[in-house]
Amino acid sequence: MSNDNHPSEIDQLKSNRRGLMVVLSSPSGAGKTTLTRRLMAADDNMTMSVSATTRQARPGEVEGHDYYFVSKDQFSAMIENEDFLEYARVFDNHYGTPRAPVEQALTEGRDVIFDIDWQGAQQLEQAAVEDLVKIFILPPNMRALESRLRTRAQDSDETIAKRMSKSESEISRWSEYDYVIVNEDVDKALSDVQAIIQSERMRRRRQMWLGPFVKALIDGG
Repeated sequence: MSNDNHPSEIDQLKSNRRGLMVVLSSPSGAGKTTLTRRLMAADDNMTMSVSATTRQARPGEVEGHDYYFVSKDQFSAMIENEDFLEYARVFDNHYGTPRAPVEQALTEGRDVIFDIDWQGAQQLEQAAVEDLVKIFILPPNMRALESRLRTRAQDSDETIAKRMSKSESEISRWSEYDYVIVNEDVDKALSDVQAIIQSERMRRRRQMWLGPFVKALIDGG
């Protein structure tokens, strides 16, 4: 028997698992950022993937929290050394996911959330398919998507039009994901994402404690 202050032996064993790489992708305005923030707030076993970038830090951005800021030469060396799980060029700058901190988190049993597009998700799948769970967030309709973009009041009409045009291409990639959620209600969508993550955590291959536990059962332990 256990209580909140004294976890059972089984609970302690269950903590010995390999973490997940959770990709959340969506067109801009579909609610991905909101869902990510709420996931992180609800579960301290989750960490956000931090990308390396060659662009300059913006006011208020913190090294190691928002990005790892590196030179173009450093970025090129990291590519050469296969230090990235995925990387891409966006306009004149490069962005990539460093392999080492993600692997450390997974080994420690922590889940890592990735806010990347379908191209980044494809690269992650090639690099670490056994650890990966891909979730795509859809809006209930295109009117709702545009309304959310306008409600944010962050972009001009021209930028919103470009985002809406790009969203059609992004949505067309929905079938490449393991799970697809229509975000009509953010509380329901959050519940669905949490259910997916909990289910994936229970996969046999991720519960490294089960082998020794079953052996002890058979041996009469």
